[in-house]
Parts: sequence; C-alpha cells; structure tokens
Amino acid sequence: MNDAQVRVWIRMPRQADGRFLIKSGRKDSLPNAQRERSDETSRSDAMLLNAFDHFLGWIGKMLFTCALLPACLALMLVSLPVISSAQPVALTPPQLDQLVSRIALYPDPLLAQVLTASTYWTEIPEAATWADQHSYLKGDALAQAIQADHLQWDPSILGLLPFPSVLDMMARDPGWTEQLGNAVLTQDADVMDAVQRMRQRARGYGYLATNGYVNVVSDGGYIQILPVEPNVLYVPSYDPLVIFASPRPGFALAGAIRFGPGITIGAAFGGWGWWLGSGFIWPSHTILIDRRPWTRVWVNRVGYVHPYVRPWVRPVGPRVEVHRLRR
Repeated sequence: MNDAQVRVWIRMPRQADGRFLIKSGRKDSLPNAQRERSDETSRSDAMLLNAFDHFLGWIGKMLFTCALLPACLALMLVSLPVISSAQPVALTPPQLDQLVSRIALYPDPLLAQVLTASTYWTEIPEAATWADQHSYLKGDALAQAIQADHLQWDPSILGLLPFPSVLDMMARDPGWTEQLGNAVLTQDADVMDAVQRMRQRARGYGYLATNGYVNVVSDGGYIQILPVEPNVLYVPSYDPLVIFASPRPGFALAGAIRFGPGITIGAAFGGWGWWLGSGFIWPSHTILIDRRPWTRVWVNRVGYVHPYVRPWVRPVGPRVEVHRLRR
C-alpha cells in the first residue's frame, strides 16, 4: 500500500452470531477534509460502541446479582440465631420440682427476690461480676456504691447484690436461670407449688426444722421459712440429692444444711424491694416484693414496672466505677 492510499475500517453493528460486519474501502481519491471527517466519524462510532459494550456488561452483572440476591438473603436468615417470642412450653410437676430444688429452702424474703430477678436473666452475669468485685462492701456502704456506680439493672437484680454467692450460682448456670425465669413468667403458681412440695419433703425427712437462722412455720398446710431476725438473712447451702431423699441409717441430719454469714438488709436497700420486705401469700400464690404483688408475666414482661414503695429511678448512665475492685 502506498502513502497515497488509505484503508479505513469502520466498526459496524454485530450480526446475529456476535461477529461485527466490517467494510473496507480505498479512500485514496477522497479530499483531505472529507477524509478527516470520515476518520472522526469512525472514532465516534467506535467510542459509542465501546460504551454500549460496557453498558451491556454492567446490565449483565446487575442481573446476575439480582438472581443471587434471594439466595444470599436466605443464607443470611438461616445463619442468624433463632429468637422466638413464643411462650415456652409449660414444665411438668416433676420438672418443676427439680428446677426449684436448689433454692426451695431459701428464706421466703430471699426466695421471692430470686424468683423475680430470674425473669431478668440476661442481667444476671454482669450483676454477679459486680457483686463479686465489691463483696468487701457491706450494709450502707454497699447501698451507696450501688447508687454511685449508676448501675442500670432492674431493681430486682439490685436487690440481690448483697448476696454475691446467690448471684454467682445463678450466673454459673445461665440455662437454669433462664428456665426458672420463664417458669415464673408463665406458670408462677406451679413454681410456688413445687417449692412447697420440696419443703414438705425436706421437712418429712427431718432436714428442715427451726434453728438459730430460720423459723420454719407451718400455716394452713403451707411451710414458711422466715429469718429469726427480720433484717438479717442467712443463705442456706445444701445438696438437693441428699435433702430431698430418705436419709441413710445413721446419717447426721443436723449437718445437711449449712448457713453462710448473716447479711444485714437495712433501710438503705429500700428502693430495691426491701423497704417493707418481700415474701409470699402462699394460699393465693402471690409473690410479694416490697409488700406489693409482683404481677410480671409473659405477656407484659417488656413494659412491666413494679409499684415499689420507694421507686428506683434508673440513672441515665453511663455506668461508672468509683470504688476499688476486689482482686
């Protein structure tokens, strides 16, 4: 090809088989101006077709993404933890007996606080840690620390902070605590009946009796366990497999139930259910917190606010730490 001859390739639309139609021609006889316009037209067509190719590629990617989107969403939903708002299945009497066996012999005021606090089981682990770290504080000093640290938990949880061993027991077995809380929310009367069955059994075997820590009172077929001193509570420790079974011959009944140190609950703890005391009206299956019926159940568990005599106003937060921690 000599210098006077110019071969121009013009990109044409595609055929049905995907190939481009190409035309070639000799433009040696065209004037220079016309030849330049032809070159510009060719470059413009090429640019438009290139842009069109990119657009088609983008559309293809979008269609492919849309096709995969439902599958991706389905996979994400399957991977998420299942959180059900359905009411738990009711437990049978034998299941409830086993569930409450480890706390059935607690003094009534402490037992009432444990049952209500278990309905806020998600708050138990942090509260147990705080109680352990501040276990050197007692009485008014502990109550002041609870307020100073802007603790965010429910008052029923705060009412157990003087009892670090109880919170520790609940935190170490979160499955049990949640199951107990669900049972209190859905079948509280059955839970209280189970407590009475276990108390009757322990008393019948000779393990449960009045001593220097608690008064065991039978009233109308119901057994109450009341502190000897109203403001001093002792946490009992026992093995349910021993206490609720027939004793072996020669077994020392007196040592089967042990008590920890006395814990004094003064007026400073009044805002967390201890002002007028807690307990039960056993014949009507009523839990009393601050001498007011506790009516939190499954259907109102989210918005329930207990009518405390001295309502505890939750601090806005955040939580702070103004005391040394026990190491």
